[in-house]
Amino acid sequence: IAAAGRFAPQSWPYLQSAGLLAPLQSLGVVPVTDDAPKTESKAADSSRGGRGGKAGGPIAVIAVAPVPAIINDKLTAIGTAQALRSVAIRPEVSGRLIGLHVAAGDFVAPQTVIANLDREAAEIALDRARLLVDDAQTKLTRLEQLQKSGAATNLQMKDANLALQNALLGQRQAEFDLSRRAIIAPIGGYVGLIGAEVGDQVTASTDLLWLEDRSNLLVEFRVPERLVSQIEVGSEVQLRPLAHPNETIAGAITAIDNRVDEASRTLRVQAMLANSQDRLRSGMAFEIMLTFQGETAPSVDPLAIQWGSSGS
Repeated sequence: IAAAGRFAPQSWPYLQSAGLLAPLQSLGVVPVTDDAPKTESKAADSSRGGRGGKAGGPIAVIAVAPVPAIINDKLTAIGTAQALRSVAIRPEVSGRLIGLHVAAGDFVAPQTVIANLDREAAEIALDRARLLVDDAQTKLTRLEQLQKSGAATNLQMKDANLALQNALLGQRQAEFDLSRRAIIAPIGGYVGLIGAEVGDQVTASTDLLWLEDRSNLLVEFRVPERLVSQIEVGSEVQLRPLAHPNETIAGAITAIDNRVDEASRTLRVQAMLANSQDRLRSGMAFEIMLTFQGETAPSVDPLAIQWGSSGS
């Protein structure tokens, strides 16, 4: 077979159909000429060092000039989201819960009455304070009439005025105590899980619920100290919820700490992202990505640099 391939070119088509021509050409038994069928495999072609070259021939090289490019410094960090504003709702005074006007998940506006405590004792105190005000006002009026005829002294008038002012202060205190029996939302936001039921005895340390304004979320993360001079309030960041890795949300830096932590050599940074559709929750983890413009350097195609045991 080797002799036929070497000295009988008319046998090449038969050798090609039998799959023997390419191996004989790679071994140098059958010469590679323009008349020879081009049946060489890619492996045989690469083993000879270049397309169309002979065994041991030169390797084809494409020369491309380097171009200047900017080395971008990218930072990736992990942060936890928190609501823009969050308040734990607790009663200001102790009492029995007689009314609960919201449910978990409801949105409430600021100054909305969330719940009520029993108020009978506070109402009685207010009625008593009003009676004292009326009595003090009556005494003062009588003394004013007597003073016109000289039957009342200035000292008596002064005492009557003082008694009226004290009664008015007592009335204000009673009105204030009564107002504290209503639990009012200090901010607008969404109601969390409620920790009490109507009829429960609650105190000033009882957490009734959490109220969160999550129209915007704040995400806190840390950056290395080498990047301190490159970040500023208003810089754009990209945030990706770990629960939705295919979703990227644009945000902006809203606050930067005023000192670097000495232990970790990092700086605390806070970014804000919009949550207008209320799809995200506080406590969720986010991947934060920042890009910083670096230095300019010559750039080549990555395939032009091959790495081996001795380096590039």
